[in-house]
Amino acid sequence: MHFSLLDRILERDDTRIVTLKLVSNAEEYLQDHFPSFPVLPGVLMLESMVHAARALIDPDDTANPPFVLGQVKALKYGAFVKPGATIRITVTRQKDLDDGAVDFKGDVRLIEPGADPSSDLPTACSGRFVLRPARLD
Repeated sequence: MHFSLLDRILERDDTRIVTLKLVSNAEEYLQDHFPSFPVLPGVLMLESMVHAARALIDPDDTANPPFVLGQVKALKYGAFVKPGATIRITVTRQKDLDDGAVDFKGDVRLIEPGADPSSDLPTACSGRFVLRPARLD
């Protein structure tokens, strides 16, 4: 299954990308997480940072082998993300590692409906992670 957790890229340069994802009630994974209190699963917040990092490394999505999540460090969760909210994902390239992997710092901010997106937004998820080329053997 191929899906994207990026609806829009707001900014991108060589070391930083800022994206948006609208969390819709129609998202299939919200049906079970949790039926009486639907929220975006934390692992999908992490995955949104991974998708943004891939778009930063490989804007045309042509890397062969593709980059996969290799390590997660100091991941923290904060605000719940409910349907109708938007998340702003900011990922910064920290350093390239000797084995071809890339170290990133990521931040997911919650934009509630009606909130001013230029204000100080609550953190939904933040941390560091490493993407590495997939091993295809």
